[in-house]
Amino acid sequence: MPDPTREQAWDTLTRYTKSEALLRHAQAVEASVRWYARRGGGDEELWGVVALLHDFDYEIHPTLDHHPQDGAPILRAEGYPEEVIEAVLSHAEHLAIPRDTPLKRTLFACDELSGFVHACSLVRPDGIATLEPRSVLKKLRQPSFAAGVHRDEVYAGAQLLELELGEHIANVIEAMRPIAPTLGLRA
Repeated sequence: MPDPTREQAWDTLTRYTKSEALLRHAQAVEASVRWYARRGGGDEELWGVVALLHDFDYEIHPTLDHHPQDGAPILRAEGYPEEVIEAVLSHAEHLAIPRDTPLKRTLFACDELSGFVHACSLVRPDGIATLEPRSVLKKLRQPSFAAGVHRDEVYAGAQLLELELGEHIANVIEAMRPIAPTLGLRA
């Protein structure tokens, strides 16, 4: 496969993922990762493809003994380059794959936080429109809120990017705002 495109990644994602919540998560992570690619001079299309595909197999492999490692052969069969597959695999903490590239670090840093920002936006009357980092930080300290989000990975992600957590949160909010209607977070 020549360099994979967003359209190819979206096609792969939607063949394996039917859940609207998971599709929205993929798009939120994509927006955040692309934002960082633009900021840091990364290959925005490649980074976006990886972000879209990072959980493509979650519905068919919902447990850590299968996700995302059992998705890798599917991606290989579809012709995705090893750079994409390795980056997808690197987001899983349990696989202990070194996050030795800006893409791998960014995917990890944006995955859990994008989901958490989404959750914070859902409980606000105006969605993400006026969401501020301080509100997200406050919710992070409430273990019962979005309890499925791994807080340790949110904190570790900001450290990987060498950013203060508040700055990383502000970046993710900024990245997600333009696609708020797609994410169900109001215009």
